[in-house]
Formats: sequence, C-alpha cells, structure tokens
Amino acid sequence: MTPPNRTVVALPAHGPAVVPVAALPAVRAAVRVHADDSVPDAVVAELGATRLTDGRYADDPDGPEVLFTTDPGHRGEPPERVIGTPGAALLDSVAVMDRLRSPGGCPWDAEQTHESLLPYLVEECYELYQAIEDGDRAAIREELGDVLLQVLFHARVAQPGFTVDDVAADLVAKLVGRHPHVFAGSETVDTAERQEHRWEELKRAEKQRESSVDGVATAQPAVALAAKLTSRTARAGLPDELLPTGSGVGEALFALAARAKLAGVDPEAQLRTAALRFAADVRAAESAARDAGLDPHALDGPAWLRFWPR
Repeated sequence: MTPPNRTVVALPAHGPAVVPVAALPAVRAAVRVHADDSVPDAVVAELGATRLTDGRYADDPDGPEVLFTTDPGHRGEPPERVIGTPGAALLDSVAVMDRLRSPGGCPWDAEQTHESLLPYLVEECYELYQAIEDGDRAAIREELGDVLLQVLFHARVAQPGFTVDDVAADLVAKLVGRHPHVFAGSETVDTAERQEHRWEELKRAEKQRESSVDGVATAQPAVALAAKLTSRTARAGLPDELLPTGSGVGEALFALAARAKLAGVDPEAQLRTAALRFAADVRAAESAARDAGLDPHALDGPAWLRFWPR
C-alpha cells in the first residue's frame, strides 16, 4: 500500500547527489528516509537513507516519509507529491555535451571551434526569432533548445580556459549585481523604464566604459545597429541634429532608422515585417498566375500587376 504521507524527491540521473533545496524541510520532518534501487549506493549513504528493498514500500511510518529516486516516472506518484530538482535537465545537457567533445565521442563535435560554430549561432538565433514571430510555442521550445546548445557548445570548446559553470556564475553575479533593488534592497525601482536606465548606469560603471557607444555589437544587422547607436547617444544627451545626415543612401537609411527609434519604434522589426509581407505578396501573385495557367517564372510587368494582391 502506498503511504499517503510520503514525499518523493526526484534526483537528476546524471547528478543524483544534487538534492533540491525545496526537499530539505520534508527530509528534516521525515520519520523515515528511503531510496529506491535507482539511486547509487554512495548517494544513499550520503543521504543517510535506507534502501527500499525488493521494490516494495515499507510499512506506513508514524509520520512523514521521504523517498529518493532517479526514476523519470517518479514511480507513478501524483505530481503534487513529487519534488523535482530545478535545472536537472540542464545538468544532463551539460553532461551530454561533455561526452560528445570527450575522447570516444563525436569526431565532428570534437573538431569544432568558436569560429566554425559562428554560422550556427546566427542561424539558430534567427530561427528562434522566426518562431517567436509566428507565435509557434512548440517551435519556440525547440529553438530555445538549439540556442542553448550553442551556449553549451561554446562553453565546452572554451575548456580548459573556462567552463559552463564559470559562464553561469558570471551570469548570476551580473543579474544580482544589476538588480540591487531585488537582491540587496538598497534602492527602489518602480518602473521598467527606470530599471532600464539603472541597468545601463550599473553596466557603465562596472565595465568602466569611456564612450556611450562602447560595447555596441557592430556585427548586428545595419538597421538594428543604427537604432542601437541612436538609442545610446540619445541617452547620453546627443542632440538629434548631430545624427548622420547627407544625400547618400547610407545616411538616408540611418536617418530613417534613427527617427523610428526616437519615436519608440523598432526599425529592424518594422523593416522585417515589411519584407516578409512583400515576400508573401510575391508568392500570392505567382500562385495566382500558376492557377491561371501561366509560368510564374516568366511573368512580365503587366502580368505582375494583374495578379498582384489587392
């Protein structure tokens, strides 16, 4: 019979010694602490647990019971009685990436460098961007995994210079340090706009930047780059009349992007939307021509006008 007052603690298969903090109160209050046969002996001993024999539950204790397991099905327990390990699957993904790059792993993965992986980094980010634009939640989940793969891959390539733990530790320190109103309680930030400004202030002081445009990624698309430079310089108090002007195409495009950004519009997103709409219209016209018995690859001006979506 399944004890009604048992809590199941699901440990990660690749790191069963990692016990979730949320489980500690249940462990402290437990009359008995068990571990099933999926938990290694060393971990059972470290937990001070007793092995659940023959796959059967012990008699009901006179109080709360805790069962440790690495069984992904959590022994069929109802979800409300299971305490999982947040980030357990992340640990698994790190272990898999390490295996692929280690001797006896994948030859292709072992040969990759930061530079050879750059095209995949850009491609995966754009595929995630597309999934978000499409509102496709299943695709967003998949593409987030592909972006995560890039982070894991680059961190593993970087070894022994640094590890994925170093990357994560730096991120934690950054998030905590740039949210003093949350983690230190030393100030008050009550609006998103104020937090954005505070973030930039803390970032500037932290990195000791000499220019308002230091740190702007110049490899990003040109329209986005123009918008970012405009945003940074506007925050620094640069007058609008000092933004690029002139009769050249580049200056005209920069001026248009700058005006959009100053008006609170994302010019990169707007241009992307217009481009995708144009592509859809082209396909619609070609499809209409095909339905009319014409070759869509041999249309002339009048034919394009005839079949163009109204």
